[in-house]
Amino acid sequence: MTTRTPTTPPARRPTGRRRWAMLAASTLAQGAAAVTIHGPAFLIPVLRDEGLSLPQAGLVAAAPTIGVMLTLVAWGLLTDRRGERFVLVTGLALTAVAGLVAMAVRGPVALFVALLVAGAAAASTGSASGRVVVGWFPPHRRGLAMGVRQMAQPTGVAVAAVSIAVVAESYGVAAALGVPVAVAAGAALVVALVVVDPPRPALGAGERAPNPYRRDSYLARIHGVSVLLVVPQFLVWTFALVWLVSDRGWSAAAAGSLVAGAQLAGALGRIAAGQLSDVVASRLRPLRWVAVAAGATMVALGLAAGQDAAVAVPLVVLATVLTVADNGLAFTAVAERAGPHWSGRALGAQNTAQYLTASAVPPLAGLLVDRAGYAAAFALAGLFPLLAVGLVPVRDEHDLG
Repeated sequence: MTTRTPTTPPARRPTGRRRWAMLAASTLAQGAAAVTIHGPAFLIPVLRDEGLSLPQAGLVAAAPTIGVMLTLVAWGLLTDRRGERFVLVTGLALTAVAGLVAMAVRGPVALFVALLVAGAAAASTGSASGRVVVGWFPPHRRGLAMGVRQMAQPTGVAVAAVSIAVVAESYGVAAALGVPVAVAAGAALVVALVVVDPPRPALGAGERAPNPYRRDSYLARIHGVSVLLVVPQFLVWTFALVWLVSDRGWSAAAAGSLVAGAQLAGALGRIAAGQLSDVVASRLRPLRWVAVAAGATMVALGLAAGQDAAVAVPLVVLATVLTVADNGLAFTAVAERAGPHWSGRALGAQNTAQYLTASAVPPLAGLLVDRAGYAAAFALAGLFPLLAVGLVPVRDEHDLG
């Protein structure tokens, strides 16, 4: 295995201000990827107007997620071998190029393929931006820092909600896809100017870093927990806007604004969860608390939606916040246990497991909604985080100090 010596000598390590600037650049990179990966979900109303069924439109919306799933581990391996800055700049540039292709193609099959390639390129940010944060921040600040970085995903979804849905409704699908192109190109430039690879401890000649997966089941259990928790997250992300428009009679602009506000609240929730993990010196106890709260809220949302109760709308906002709060906790726990020489691959595996599940949620949930309605889909999704509660390996967590 190719190894790297530290890329930044101790004398030139960044100041605190530069460290936070790199966190901001990493967050922007992840946010740009989120716009690309999750933005197509907000094309569903227009795609349905163009003649696609809900399951077909859901499959197109899932295309970037499938692309992410196929390439995350490869990007993680490249991060471990070539460094974070190289992977981020290369991946974001390719994301913008693939987005331009998606703007130019015609027909659902060609759009599916172009969006799949865009998602595959955007997957570069998953491991690399997380490694920048874990590599430069100490353990007692890492939860907060990773919470800030993880807010990029719901913030990216919020940007997509207020822009892509409205632009698509007014100007069409091709124009709406210009949003992720512009954001990805801008993020690539910022990363190139700001990010410095964090150092790694050098390995001796012929020495290999030990495989953390052979040590115990800790990482595998966290992956399993994240898989279960991603089901309600992607159900809400994909169908909240469509539910508000089709079942509640909202306009696309009003529904997009509510979804955007909920996503911004979710971003703040991730920061709060990360800070809480620093305060209690545990990533996994807060992760278990979030799982309980998310499961209960999704079940309550299903019941309220079934009764057409007014409380269903604030419940979908609360569900949006809670179902994203776990990601930063799990992501940080994986990186800390895997270590600097394996974190790229471990984070790639973590995200692959999540996106493998997430890519199936839109089309399968679309089928369920077609047959049983949104209320049943929301309530059923609440069972998954409740199953995750007992799988969280709290007793095996190491001292964060």
